[in-house]
Amino acid sequence: MRKIFQGAVVFTACVVLFSCRKNAASEQTAAPSDEALSKIYALGFSNKNVSLDEDGNYIVEGDIALSEADLKAVPDMQFLRIGSAEQYRTYNLVTRLPRVITVSMDPKMPSSYIAALDEALGRYNAEKLLITFQRVSSGGNIAIVKGNGSYLASSGFPTSTGNPYNQVKVNTRAIGNQPQATVASILAHEIGHCIGFRHTDYMDRSYSCGGQTVNEGASTIGAVFIPGTNPNPDPNSFMLSCIGSGEDRPFNANDKTALAYLY
Repeated sequence: MRKIFQGAVVFTACVVLFSCRKNAASEQTAAPSDEALSKIYALGFSNKNVSLDEDGNYIVEGDIALSEADLKAVPDMQFLRIGSAEQYRTYNLVTRLPRVITVSMDPKMPSSYIAALDEALGRYNAEKLLITFQRVSSGGNIAIVKGNGSYLASSGFPTSTGNPYNQVKVNTRAIGNQPQATVASILAHEIGHCIGFRHTDYMDRSYSCGGQTVNEGASTIGAVFIPGTNPNPDPNSFMLSCIGSGEDRPFNANDKTALAYLY
């Protein structure tokens, strides 16, 4: 979900695209080294427009956090499936099902985000999956925390031990005064990463974001096609890289098929 803007932003009737990364024109951040960019590409991610967050993680594909430890992984040279916009998952998924995943929100977040989080979790719970989500006051399996980097929001993928990624960073200042449904869509998207979803258009971010097409190569993270999902471009998936200002993106039929197949 990429946010394209220059200078001060005023939300108007025109479509403004969001990403989990802000345009570099608004903030100056340290540039990743060529060595780091090569390692990011070898892991199966786009190495275009990579930024660093306040904790030194690399933010790739707009909203995915990779640590220095992640960059030391050795690619297994299993090439990614190239297609239009099917749903994809990582090798690691949440295990020990059925399971309740708790989600907490940092009190530093705006109070209005509580309702947006409840809406996002409600979208998952309505699908009657083997994973359910429950908001707790603190110490959640997934913590929603305030972020302050050159990104909109960021998260990661499940661990090798079958746990969801434990944190979603949200840059509320970058999101601005978006409607609750848009914030809920952003949160649901990041939670999707936490439980193992890649971007629906990971092989061609230009589908939803515009810009350059990137073939991401080989991967240790995985981009495994989810059977039964749409083999053609899917303009409404909640896991597309970009979302429009004021847009609501609930689960569509293909998203529901993917969720049911995995969980």
